[in-house]
Formats: sequence, C-alpha cells, structure tokens
Amino acid sequence: MEFWDIYDENKQLTGRMMKRNDWCLKDGEYHLTVLGVIARPDGTFLITKRVMTKAWAPGWWEVSGGAAQAGEASYNAEGGYLFTYKRENPGEGDNYFVDVYRFVMDIDENDVSFQEAEIDGYMFATKEQIEGFAAEGKFLHYDSIKQAFSFEK
Repeated sequence: MEFWDIYDENKQLTGRMMKRNDWCLKDGEYHLTVLGVIARPDGTFLITKRVMTKAWAPGWWEVSGGAAQAGEASYNAEGGYLFTYKRENPGEGDNYFVDVYRFVMDIDENDVSFQEAEIDGYMFATKEQIEGFAAEGKFLHYDSIKQAFSFEK
C-alpha cells in the first residue's frame, strides 16, 4: 500500500501520512506532487496523453509526474528546479503542492518508455502545439505550469 506525507500550508511536514488517493486532507493540509518537464535542445517538450480509462481528465495531454511517496522529497532530483505552486480543492480532501522541474536533454523516441496502463501515447511538442492543446482545454494544469515551457528569463 502506498502512503503520502501530509504537509501544512507552509510546505512543512506534519509527521502524519495518508493512504494514496484517500482524499482525507482537511483545509490547510497538502500532499506533494512532482512534475518533470523534459525539454530537448531543439525547443520541443515531451508530453504524454492520458489513457481514456482515467477517471479524471481522460485523453488530456500532460507532462510526466506523480505524487511523492511518504519519505520522498522532490529535491532528491538533480538540478532543474523551477518553482512550486499550490492547488487547493476546498471540501474535496485533495490539496497539494506541485514542485516543477525542467531538464534539457538530448533524447529521442528510443529513449522514451512509459506505462501503457497510464499513457496512451506521447509526442515531442513545440510550445505552440502545447498552447494549442491548452486552448482546446485538453492540457492538464497548463495555466499553473506554462512558464516551464519558456526559456525566457
């Protein structure tokens, strides 16, 4: 069984845990999710399409990521930290911090592997293609992470 640490509103560990997807968080309590934006030197980004069997946002595009398990912290990853944002869902028990990283890597299709139960394909998309998916309402949390797709200071 997978457990997640519970954080307070200041992103400090409370010493308590929750079962994965138990959605028992009170207002002011959060779990941690980490996103990894993979960019190639040619300016394209690796994005994945969620399988249609997902209960939430089936068929939407997203960047790779997932919840940190109890005892894990995102700063274990080398380099690339960009920013953290907070998502609150009052009354739903699902509040979370999201640590966003970006890594520039010279990768191609042979370097990509994924869980077929989770992902229904992938592509290396330009910033404009990602903006297009967002305009169609089919890119997960685009407004919260759009700065990760820009290399401008």
